Amino acid sequence: MARKRWFTLLKNATLGVAAATALAGLAAPADAAPPPSTDGTQVIGGSRAAQGEFPWMVRLSMGCGGALYTSQIVLTAAHCVDRTGSNTSITATTGVVDLQSSSAKKVKSTYVYRSPTYDTTGGDWALIKLAAPVSGATTLPIASTSANNSGTFTVAGWGAATEGGAQQRYLLKTQVPFVSDATCKAQGGEYSGLIANAEICAGNVESGGVDTCQGDSGGPMFRRDNTNAWVQVGITSWGIGCARAHAPGVYTEVSSFASAIASAASKI
Repeated sequence: MARKRWFTLLKNATLGVAAATALAGLAAPADAAPPPSTDGTQVIGGSRAAQGEFPWMVRLSMGCGGALYTSQIVLTAAHCVDRTGSNTSITATTGVVDLQSSSAKKVKSTYVYRSPTYDTTGGDWALIKLAAPVSGATTLPIASTSANNSGTFTVAGWGAATEGGAQQRYLLKTQVPFVSDATCKAQGGEYSGLIANAEICAGNVESGGVDTCQGDSGGPMFRRDNTNAWVQVGITSWGIGCARAHAPGVYTEVSSFASAIASAASKI
């Protein structure tokens, strides 16, 4: 499949697994961090999340993001991992917005479950089991119905703040508006092949300017539900470039896979 934007671009930018690990492992000096932004609107350009604002966020050592589904399982994108099976090579960093913080909690993986339908009918999701539960973890519930699959969403990650740019030391956030399947498909090219009920689009179609970017793959797209609680509705999956007009971000439609995710999580 061609839908491997964020992680593939990360590799194509010569970062690869080893370099991405170095970046996630805090190779950047302190004075290289972007200044705080007060506009609260853009990952592209920078809007820094506050410590503790999104405590379920996870940075994965291969250069992807994720969210704590349980205290010991990370939900991420299928295209971030190779296969289902034992895997002790991934390090999950949690508990901080600053990847250089001494308070960061780092836990190794033990097992990966990759969606069996990703390469056929869609479903860009995967689970990573950690060697031990994250102490004091806050988890992010996933949507089990389509009730929250519209409106304005929040996305966050440590990916590039400019298209083709470097990975970030600080967690950045943005808000992206829902884009209907029909409008998303109408953008043409890869978008015309959008998989209904497996993918959901979000972004400013006409003007661009807000988006996830390379290195944000696997991170959550979430919003408040009718009880004002956060719920995950998407997983950063693919798109064309970063924050371009007529090129919205495409996310895994989590509600379509909620039962499969729950079933897999109960068995690993």
